[in-house]
Amino acid sequence: MKRANLTLGMCFGFFLLCALSMGNRTYLLISIIIALAWVFSWASVRMAEKSVKVENALSGVKVNRGDVVAMDIAVSHRSPLPIAPVALRMRATSNTPAGTIHLTQLGKRRQRVTHKFAADHVGAMFPGVDSYVVSDVFGFFKREHQPDMAGQELLVLPVPFDVEPLTFAAGDMGVETMKRAMEDPSSPADIRSWQQGDPLKRIHWKATARKRELMVRQFEEPALPDALILMDTSPPYLSPGVDEARKPFLCDAILETAASVVACQIRQDNNVRMPLVGDRPMEYSSRMGLPLLLEELARCTFNETERFERVMMMQLAEMRKNGAVVVISTRLRSEMVDLIIRMKRMGPNVRLYLVTFDPEEASVLPLVARLQQAYIEVNYVTPQG
Repeated sequence: MKRANLTLGMCFGFFLLCALSMGNRTYLLISIIIALAWVFSWASVRMAEKSVKVENALSGVKVNRGDVVAMDIAVSHRSPLPIAPVALRMRATSNTPAGTIHLTQLGKRRQRVTHKFAADHVGAMFPGVDSYVVSDVFGFFKREHQPDMAGQELLVLPVPFDVEPLTFAAGDMGVETMKRAMEDPSSPADIRSWQQGDPLKRIHWKATARKRELMVRQFEEPALPDALILMDTSPPYLSPGVDEARKPFLCDAILETAASVVACQIRQDNNVRMPLVGDRPMEYSSRMGLPLLLEELARCTFNETERFERVMMMQLAEMRKNGAVVVISTRLRSEMVDLIIRMKRMGPNVRLYLVTFDPEEASVLPLVARLQQAYIEVNYVTPQG
């Protein structure tokens, strides 16, 4: 742009000098035309940049990973002078790389374009126009501005896949435990009048004789054992030799594994507890429903600086309340192995999901062998991509 203006200024000066030194009207006319073109270009850009309006709308604000998202972008201005097509510089996100969209219709005051992209990675992002460039038809002036809008939030949700149901430790058989406890005649919580359909074995004969009407035992509904899900939200670990660009696929695999285990337990009517740490700390319970979990997982940023071993240590105090524990991580260290074995010895069944591109990594195989010797189930998850 500076080179074009410098060339234009040199041409203007040359022809003006020729016109004044030789008294040639043709050279004077050419210099005037150059000056008018420069003034026209400057005025068209100045008038347009004050009235340019950029709007964008997404086809959906919540999509599943892998879906195609369409973004409708509208650009308008109120300048009476023509300008070059506006160039739109797109905001970089995990699903939309930085790029430029050039509108093609010269002179139109309002244009629309549809920008489509695939939501390849889970996350919460604000795709859209980061800035726009207004320039004149001759290419002498160019002004870059940012739109007034922040853009719509796009939430790309994890997609659960099929996993094996969890098995609870001996004595913690879920619904069967509840049925046996409700039939235990030695631990009634209260008595009430007999109702049609009550089994005869629940009749409290002493209370019946005392009140002279049929009375039956009432039992407290015991709490089912929890399935505890522990997800590592620290920055993912890449095996040696794996390209750094593949790290987002590790994050997707962690989130989708956690969503899959929770979805499977909800289908089995088992209680699930999942503490989430990071920018949005919370403790998820299956009573909150799967849609809420998917949204919270999509907002997970994997920037937790606290070691995952500390998060595991904090859960040891209530470990005996759990019938099964699931650990999901991209790394496996000796300290983690010790904690997982300790969890197993405290009662619950433990399953490890190791998310990695290299299941045969030499430093990991001895640690996996230790876990398997302690009767801990180890599953590998290979990220897609």
